[in-house]
Amino acid sequence: MIPPSFIHDLLNRVDIVNVVDRHVPLKKAGANYSACCPFHNEKSPSFTVSPTKQFFHCFGCGAHGSAINFLMEYSGMSFVDAVADLATSMGMQVPTQTIDLHSGDTVSGSRSTTRGQERAGKNKDESRQNLNEVMRAATQFYRAQLKNADHAVKYLKKRGLTGETAAHFAIGYAPAGWQNLEAVFPEYQMESSRNLLIKAGLIIETDDGKRYDRFRDRIIFPILGQKGMIVGFGGRVLEQGDPKYLNSPETPLFAKGHELYNLFSARRAIREAGRVLVVEGYMDVVALYQHGIKYSVAALGTATTSFHIQKLLRQTDDIIFCFDGDRAGKKAAWRAMENSLPYLTDGKNLSFLFLPEGEDPDSYIGKFGKETFEGLFKQALPLSAFLFKELLEHVDLQTSEGRTKLVHDAKPLLKQVTAPIMTLMLLKRLAELSGINQNELESLLQIKRVSSSRSRERAPRPQPVSPYYWLIQILLYQPAYINKLDRDLVAARGEFYEEIKVLKALIEFLDVHPHVANEALTSSVVTYFHDSPHRELLEKIETETLEWDSSINLEAEFSGALERLQEIQRKQRMTELHNKSLNMLTDEEKQELKKLAIS
Repeated sequence: MIPPSFIHDLLNRVDIVNVVDRHVPLKKAGANYSACCPFHNEKSPSFTVSPTKQFFHCFGCGAHGSAINFLMEYSGMSFVDAVADLATSMGMQVPTQTIDLHSGDTVSGSRSTTRGQERAGKNKDESRQNLNEVMRAATQFYRAQLKNADHAVKYLKKRGLTGETAAHFAIGYAPAGWQNLEAVFPEYQMESSRNLLIKAGLIIETDDGKRYDRFRDRIIFPILGQKGMIVGFGGRVLEQGDPKYLNSPETPLFAKGHELYNLFSARRAIREAGRVLVVEGYMDVVALYQHGIKYSVAALGTATTSFHIQKLLRQTDDIIFCFDGDRAGKKAAWRAMENSLPYLTDGKNLSFLFLPEGEDPDSYIGKFGKETFEGLFKQALPLSAFLFKELLEHVDLQTSEGRTKLVHDAKPLLKQVTAPIMTLMLLKRLAELSGINQNELESLLQIKRVSSSRSRERAPRPQPVSPYYWLIQILLYQPAYINKLDRDLVAARGEFYEEIKVLKALIEFLDVHPHVANEALTSSVVTYFHDSPHRELLEKIETETLEWDSSINLEAEFSGALERLQEIQRKQRMTELHNKSLNMLTDEEKQELKKLAIS
């Protein structure tokens, strides 16, 4: 665990412009620097680096973060490795801390922090770090077990895997037996350690209190999260058995519908190839890698989700979904297509490749090789073609009823698409197939096409919809305003629930780490939320402050946000009092209502 104070000091010494410029040549653009984004293909620069706030942002793909995040994205480093790399370049030494699995306490050098003290502000971070330590230790255990499991090694060789490939993916083996993890966790008999293993998804506890290893007699595939840390495991049976694949359960580290196998390791290959190949299984990814296709990823036993789509579109403009040609493969492709529609932008290409019956990527590339496999990409159906091909299988265009059904089935799909040119092309194709005039179709489907022309000029900054959003902007731009904030005003409830949660999390962080708020800040506060569920919204809000400069009146902005908060609370309180029967109000409440009405 790296102390936030060290990260703060490091980022205050590092100049993100120099860090990025070593890899991507930057050009001065007003107060900032710009370049073509290194994370997706583009012709016009949309990648911006702010020397004032020390963060980068791409208006094309949404990549965002500090110098640490840049190294993670660009070089495929883990968070810890990126911090170490920057620290070395600045002549700094990363402080080492370890986790005591007996107590969960953080120990640094000769100093230790008690559990009660840590809970004040870092309980969640500490728990996550404990889990990370457990996952790393388990991975080492499984890898060591593979070396001594002849039948598991024989199985992998039978599948064509080399030792080099197995080492690259850190493949291991979970031996048969019910409590093998005792060997790697001597503290297993202690209640606190057993609970940690349960929380990590490594052991299962039955209703009667019995505990046993989740993974037994399976090939183990470690799953890396977006920071390169091990967040979960996939376990495959060696021969026959159910389930064929067993994944880690949902844990504080692992959300199956959010993660993609091999995405972290494949990011550089995806950028270099200009595309990503989405397949169905771990072994497909591993086999493709061994044959030279290093830009493939796999969903973890789930349908492709909207989270997967958004992650992939941040990496590349070209996504190829590769599924088996059977009924299940077609169903999986349709789900992927449906979940993609809201996130399509003009210039992005999503296509669907179906392999011959009885083949999967693993078997096909083993038989025919890389060149032939990649040659199949020319046969991939573009999203628009796949969409109408599937719809047409269920209608008869020779009848009015069939054409009506086509329009009816297409309506909910087309309404999800916001990309203006793609919307136009889909409408034109539907008009051709249905025989209905395109303008009439637009009216019938109630589809409003958005103009594709977007001005790059910056308009005057609009006032945020909610005061919570407004305050988040101010605190991200100048955290010192936390010292002027009335916490009672943030206790409001209402329609802006997500923004209230994010604001409270930001306030809590700044309260626990006052040095971030009180010192002259040169780095982005969002850096400290790299593992937080609030990171995405914080990045979005912080991006908008790129337009701010020294001419902005922060005091007026802050006062305006507080006034709006006070107004929201006034109306909420009036509503509460009005909802009471008049004869139920106390004299004090009646007086309060009068004051609220005239204020």
